[in-house]
Amino acid sequence: MWLIRSLKTGLVLLRKWIKGGVCRCRVRLDGKTVIITGANTGIGKETARDLALRGARVVMACRDLSKAEKAAAEIRRSTGNGNIVVRHINLASLFSVRQFVHEYTATEDRLDILINNAGVMMCPKSLTEDGYETQFAVNHLGHFLLTVLLLDMLKKSSPSRIINVSSIAHKGGKIHFDDLNFNKAPYDSLVSYRQSKLANLLFTRELARRIKGSGVTVYSLHPGVIRTELGRYVQTRHPLLSALLSFPALLLMKTPRQGAQTSIYCAVAEGLETHNGCYFSDCKLKEPAPEGKDDLAALRLWEISAKLVGYHEEN
Repeated sequence: MWLIRSLKTGLVLLRKWIKGGVCRCRVRLDGKTVIITGANTGIGKETARDLALRGARVVMACRDLSKAEKAAAEIRRSTGNGNIVVRHINLASLFSVRQFVHEYTATEDRLDILINNAGVMMCPKSLTEDGYETQFAVNHLGHFLLTVLLLDMLKKSSPSRIINVSSIAHKGGKIHFDDLNFNKAPYDSLVSYRQSKLANLLFTRELARRIKGSGVTVYSLHPGVIRTELGRYVQTRHPLLSALLSFPALLLMKTPRQGAQTSIYCAVAEGLETHNGCYFSDCKLKEPAPEGKDDLAALRLWEISAKLVGYHEEN
């Protein structure tokens, strides 16, 4: 009996630790407009739901419009906020990103929070229509272009925020500047994923330097290990491993709602302006890996990214 009670207590404590931080900030967002990429599922959907509850106008920027419309309808019903909009974006297409920004700036008058949430994880090697490796293109280049094209509207709506959803997987990552598409080295989906997540941190760092004093701040974060659709490629390519891990995953992974907490925290918590460019985890400041603090690599990544997406900065 004592052993059973001890095991139950241990399990409760483990689940509490895995759950991580909770955003308890009660800030309202009435009159504010938020863009969330990949908001039709997982932590993106839960982030959208929370910000809708706070009164924000939420623009769900998604590739699959059918899923997005269903998610939007469910969020409207559950929050009572009818100000939920679905817009199409395919982050694997630079044309689609530009089209999204063109339509958004033509129909919206402000942007207070941009949450770059969408992503792909450990997918088989493929190139986008623009000729870039898919994980680097979707997780970094598409969001890079989206962000820089929306900067003027963010500045006009300041104080405003940009949130880049990264991952603890940036640790051990490397930007392969001379082989971003893995044409020379054998493709490894995990190495590629780490590169893209490190790019999120370095982009955040360099962007913070460039927009300092503009009224816009930017943050990156690790949401936790979450059971979402993001790992669908792992499930497809390694079904036996996926099956073996499915039960432990239920115990050891965060729910999407728990995983959304740090995104929500970075979007609404008061007093974060002094932490421009910083990295968060479990609703707290977190020290990134050394490779995530390389200012020279961050500058080089910015310059290469701008060239790859065809972005020319105005003086």
